[in-house]
Amino acid sequence: METTIMALSIDPRVEHAPQVQTVLTKHGCIIKTRLGLHETSEDYCENRGLILLKINGKKDEINELEQELKDVEGVNVKSMTL
Repeated sequence: METTIMALSIDPRVEHAPQVQTVLTKHGCIIKTRLGLHETSEDYCENRGLILLKINGKKDEINELEQELKDVEGVNVKSMTL
């Protein structure tokens, strides 16, 4: 089984994050690590988010996850397989 690293940018984050969460939950069994990033301070909260995923799954499972994420408006997906 190969390891895939997938990066998602979500813009605007607040508007599209619930749809992304639904997709990630559906495919949770192949997601081994998830890291969510966005800039924040006391006076500012970035509306663009970045999620990094480490995925262990079959190629068809990974392709399905990637396509479902790409189908969410405001989401850009890039991945690499190691």
